[in-house]
Amino acid sequence: MADSPYPELKKSHVPERMGRPWTDHKPPPSAPVWAVISGFGSFHVLVAALELGVFDTLADRGADPGGPPEVAAPELARELRVSALHLEALLDSLAVLGLLERAGGRYGLNDAAARYLTRDGAASMASLVPVAPGPLENWSGLADTIRAGRPAEPIDDDPAGFYRPLVEGTFATMLRAATRADLQVRYSAMAAPRVLDLGAGGAPWAIAVLKACPEATAVINDLDGVVEVARRTTAEHGVADRCEFRPGDFHTVEIEPGGYDITVLGHVCRTEGPDGARHLIARAWEALRPEGRLVLADYFVAPEPQWSPHCVHMGMAMMASTIHGFPIAAAQVVDWLRDAGFEFLRLLEPIGHQYAYVACKPPRSSRGAPWQNISTR
Repeated sequence: MADSPYPELKKSHVPERMGRPWTDHKPPPSAPVWAVISGFGSFHVLVAALELGVFDTLADRGADPGGPPEVAAPELARELRVSALHLEALLDSLAVLGLLERAGGRYGLNDAAARYLTRDGAASMASLVPVAPGPLENWSGLADTIRAGRPAEPIDDDPAGFYRPLVEGTFATMLRAATRADLQVRYSAMAAPRVLDLGAGGAPWAIAVLKACPEATAVINDLDGVVEVARRTTAEHGVADRCEFRPGDFHTVEIEPGGYDITVLGHVCRTEGPDGARHLIARAWEALRPEGRLVLADYFVAPEPQWSPHCVHMGMAMMASTIHGFPIAAAQVVDWLRDAGFEFLRLLEPIGHQYAYVACKPPRSSRGAPWQNISTR
């Protein structure tokens, strides 16, 4: 009899139960393969639930997350104006994924859904989920991208169109990481730091410093169409009056040498390739005063990639959709920082799976950055 590819049959399809001679060899389970296959559908189940308003509708009913499920599928279907039969299949899938509670045919929010998947969740990812993988057609053409060495339709052709919803979706998480990082970076102890935030997106790092230091000021840079997000977020957090906004490419935008106490490169280096990342680090070096600090936040792949699966996947998302983007290894970043002249490197994890290197420019250094003349394109 041919071997079965279904993971649940492995326990029963053993020689002693199948009437075959016993051997000490048992095929490995196929569960890892099925987990990957199911991942495609799982993503779309979650996107559909967000698009239909499943989590927000359950939240609006006022039920306590983690309490007894109270809503049956037909009742929720009437509120959402969808097919009850189809909605029930979707709700069961969400329960299987651990994103809803189900008991006795009734459904309710669990703690994870309330925190991450409702519009008012404490750490809402509702707007991030649909855009986080990048354009889905680029994943479908990943084999062609690997053959050709670049995606057929890179987001570089319309960066603002991709990055604007992405930075809006990641802002809450990044602000939490930047705020918590103060426990180790201690920018709140600085009197009046001047901050340069290159490729700032929604400017979570600049906002964290400005809120911690009432006398701090910031120069915030990003592309036209993206920097508008930073204008809005800084206004919402009451710090816009201490910000100067400089639209443009972070490789070429004008920067005063030696004029900043803190420079931030937040989740931009993995989009640029090695040469581009080193050029940005060189620009950060030139911008900093002696004893100034660079904060380089990103997803850094561990020496053995399987130790950091989230970082590997985030890097792959860039490779699938950008011309220069790749996963970046922690060891690479350390080399880049040291080659540029930075010292006292520290790797922080202010919140889970959010990492940042902090590096210092030596006091009274006259050294020039060795990568300052590198071509990035």
